[in-house]
Amino acid sequence: MAKIQAIRGMNDILPEQTPVWQFLESAVREVLGAYGYQEIRMPVVEHTELFRRSIGEVTDIVEKEMYTFDDRNGDSLTLRPEGTAGCVRAAEEHGLLFNQSRRLWYTGPMFRHERPQKGRYRQFHQIGVECFGMDGPDIDAELLILTARLWQSLGLEEHTRLEINSIGTSEARAEFRQALVDYLGDYRSDLDPDSQRRLLTNPLRILDSKNTETQKILEKAPVLDDFLDDESREHFEQLTTMLEAAGVPYTVNHRLVRGLDYYGKTVFEWVTDSLGAQGTICAGGRYDGLVEQLGGRPTAAVGFAMGMERLILLLETLGLVPAEVNDDADIYVTAMGEKATIEAFTVSELLRSALPGRTVVTHCGGGSFKSQMKKADRSGARVAVIIGENEVSEGIVGLKYLREDGEQEQVARDQAGSHLASRLGLA
Repeated sequence: MAKIQAIRGMNDILPEQTPVWQFLESAVREVLGAYGYQEIRMPVVEHTELFRRSIGEVTDIVEKEMYTFDDRNGDSLTLRPEGTAGCVRAAEEHGLLFNQSRRLWYTGPMFRHERPQKGRYRQFHQIGVECFGMDGPDIDAELLILTARLWQSLGLEEHTRLEINSIGTSEARAEFRQALVDYLGDYRSDLDPDSQRRLLTNPLRILDSKNTETQKILEKAPVLDDFLDDESREHFEQLTTMLEAAGVPYTVNHRLVRGLDYYGKTVFEWVTDSLGAQGTICAGGRYDGLVEQLGGRPTAAVGFAMGMERLILLLETLGLVPAEVNDDADIYVTAMGEKATIEAFTVSELLRSALPGRTVVTHCGGGSFKSQMKKADRSGARVAVIIGENEVSEGIVGLKYLREDGEQEQVARDQAGSHLASRLGLA
């Protein structure tokens, strides 16, 4: 019988890999907590209509990438391809947005059926941040400042750069869209196939094209900045002033748009040159119309999402994962004999109580002294606690230091925790 394997593009995160994920999640949680952001957790499955109304019918995500199915009641459901729409739905449904501002964040898996490649998968994980009820550029600036602080805490400050733009109001974009379509219409046959299709459905996405010939054509295309309304222009100027005052470097990229229909005014991307073509590690912007679009009251909103797989790839590529980020044990408790096996559980619990936050692995499964010591060494532990029948009768334990030279010690069972705290600095 053939073995069942994981679905292509949906990867297992193995025990040797999870410490890096926990390291990143902890860093994010710490920074967001320092700015007063609250975590929210939403289902991974939503009604398909939520994404059709929010993302847009003529986007690649809705047209080609969503995992959509009918449940047993005949309802069309979709595995979430992104987090913003679900967060808006949850906040509106539970009355979190009525006459109040909110700073929210979430993390979890998203799903898109696209061609798997390094740093991009069909099940991928994002950290998302969403802010509601604040319409000024100050909250835009805060998001970018806190993200800069996150990069600093991860050692990525010198390996990332911020690109920002304003895409104005929907009216300004409509004027620009028409001007862009009129210009590109003269070059239709010279555009790459994707851009030819987007010319009729979502022409602003052509600005994202990586095709070199299309990029040459775009060099003389209309620029969105020339169509900006006064309100969006003032909002953007205030944002750049705040970033400069905070010491956050940025580049204005007039070709920068976002792939989802609900964005307006401020858009931004944090990019890196260390991952080749997959250079964007965090992206977002304002979406002031989305709450109303989904049935709520008009509500100012701004947010971003960052891909965890890509961030972890960047940290590993640059060698920025701290050496202490691992799942190694601190102490490995061995036991030889029936009484010693029973005693080992008592000793292990005493050690856990004396050394909170440290990992104490109790050997299970029997085996010779030699095989148990081999497992102790492979566990990464700094010390092996040795318990035999003699140790049980005398109320002591043996301590064998595995990462340094030295004689084996014997200490009273009840004093082992305090002794190791002092000897190895494990407290």
